[in-house]
Amino acid sequence: MEQKKKVVVAFSGGLDTSYTVMYLAKEKGYEVYAACANTGGFSPEQLATNEANAYKLGATKYVTLDVTREYYDKSLKYMIYGNVLRNGTYPISVSSERIFQAIAIARYANEIGADAIAHGSTGAGNDQIRFDMTFLVMAPGVEIITLTRDNNLSRQEEIDYLNKNGFSADFTKLKYSYNVGLWGTSICGGEILDSAQGLPESAYLKHCTKEGSEQLRLTFEKGELKAVNDERFDDPIQAIQKVEEIGAAYGVGRDMHVGDTIIGIKGRVGFEAAAPMLIISAHRFLEKYTLSKWQQYWKDQVANWYGMFLHESQYLEPVMRDIEAMLDNSQRNVNGTAILELRPLSFSTVGVESADDLVKNKLGEYGETQKGWTADDAKGFIKVSATALRAYYANHQDEQI
Repeated sequence: MEQKKKVVVAFSGGLDTSYTVMYLAKEKGYEVYAACANTGGFSPEQLATNEANAYKLGATKYVTLDVTREYYDKSLKYMIYGNVLRNGTYPISVSSERIFQAIAIARYANEIGADAIAHGSTGAGNDQIRFDMTFLVMAPGVEIITLTRDNNLSRQEEIDYLNKNGFSADFTKLKYSYNVGLWGTSICGGEILDSAQGLPESAYLKHCTKEGSEQLRLTFEKGELKAVNDERFDDPIQAIQKVEEIGAAYGVGRDMHVGDTIIGIKGRVGFEAAAPMLIISAHRFLEKYTLSKWQQYWKDQVANWYGMFLHESQYLEPVMRDIEAMLDNSQRNVNGTAILELRPLSFSTVGVESADDLVKNKLGEYGETQKGWTADDAKGFIKVSATALRAYYANHQDEQI
């Protein structure tokens, strides 16, 4: 008897991947391995439902690949070190998650000797590139199957097929689609499709439940978040989740991102990301006190490239490891507690407590008194600093403003 071909389906439990599992098992006769790569966005209940549904759809085997800690150690940590926000706005949540989900799927496909890997991406988004590029590099020679993209399937066609074959689930088209992850929730559809509109309160999954204000203390050691309101966490994932819990109660971290997609069109997405926005803001604030001017400047340059490469599906580019080394080294003196003030739908920075605070020095206090130089030293410094300008305008008096 001819042995069935093995296919690993990157299984999220959504419509596209559910259709893919059933179609490949029923119509193509594949031995289907449904693999859910979890980067921190799935609850235990969701994972249990995914497993039950995978077998109902015809999967030979279901596995959860938990790569949450790997995702933090190899990506989130460096995005915090670099204060990475795409276009100064978006914490690159979905982009980075997809890379590590793809890596986990490719690794699993290699382990079981799969003949093919399938995913449910459409032809109009970035995820198809993130999955395909990762598979091409990490699982060379393995066939890539994308039924939704290749057959240009509509949601209704997929729903009708599943219903016809005895699998009924609530895949009716909702006004909004959500991607919930450890590093924020993205929101697509609805008013987002109209460039002139914003999202209503009802579009958000988390709502403001607190009034008044409170302070939030985030403590970093060598750039890593180690304590929240003086409660220490050995697990950085738990620390992030704690910040999310506190910040989401005030509805902070909401915004709208507009950016250039990998495929060349512009995209718009809403998001709510209390933990990323609070952690990055606190970390950047602490760095202002503890890093030199040029450390901050050059770190910003490479961090911007790091975020762009991550978004553009270039995580496996070797230069990313070089950038990570620079970011890691830059954090050796980023120690202390940043204090934020939370209030409904907003927050602000307050101050820091740090033994590495460069504002505290023996040379002078800004706007007060100098201790490391004399008045004559200051006048000489100013005169020398003006030399190039004085020379230029002495020769070009007609250009004087």
